Amino acid sequence: MSVQVRKQGGNGKFLGLLAVVGLAGAAFIGYTVTNKPPAPPPVMPVPGDTLLAKQARGYTVGKADAPVEVWEFADFECPTCGRVGVLMEPDIRKNYIETGKIRFTFYDYPLVNAHPNTMPAHNAAACADDQGKFWPLHDRLLEGQAEWNGMVTKSPRKVIAGYAEQLGLDMGKWNACMDASTHEGRIRANYAFGLTQQVAGTPTFYVDGRAVPGVPSYDQLARIIEDAIAARQNAARPIPSAATQ
Repeated sequence: MSVQVRKQGGNGKFLGLLAVVGLAGAAFIGYTVTNKPPAPPPVMPVPGDTLLAKQARGYTVGKADAPVEVWEFADFECPTCGRVGVLMEPDIRKNYIETGKIRFTFYDYPLVNAHPNTMPAHNAAACADDQGKFWPLHDRLLEGQAEWNGMVTKSPRKVIAGYAEQLGLDMGKWNACMDASTHEGRIRANYAFGLTQQVAGTPTFYVDGRAVPGVPSYDQLARIIEDAIAARQNAARPIPSAATQ
């Protein structure tokens, strides 16, 4: 049995053209959906927003009666913050925080225009703080910075969620906190406080309210802390009276 093949006329060519146009349109829609331009960075506070700055609440570790206060303003995606957090801060904790010599506070200072994935990281750490795990996730974020930063992924949350799970967080609560951006106000307030302190870059350290120039080495920061401890001790000593001299 033979099969008769009919030649397509004008209608066939028209339908073929419609099919090509349809496929091209579908491809264009698919491209635009999967290649959306990145969302603009969030608008951060500007200098002078002192009301918001008064709401700042950092993340503090150390004894409440420690003689010296150390602050750090940092950005989780900042490469220098990563190096300082991994290489220097463990010794600061061991030699000064755990010995009761200083109380250390981390303040969020996300540089959103330079670091596209920093806000999810700050939110993640703040949500971990709800479960008493800010510092473990702080450390893990800095150690794994090369795994989730804006140079390697547009979806940092998936990587960071893996860290949260490894640390034993209640993922239902953590995810709900992340979805609602529960602590974005706190992050913004910490940033606003940094502006009032004239923080120009990250990381920036303050010892008893005085800015430490540049990015110090461990030895440099330790020396400044020791000087501050000595100043506190000298201020606490009674001034000898003339009768005892």
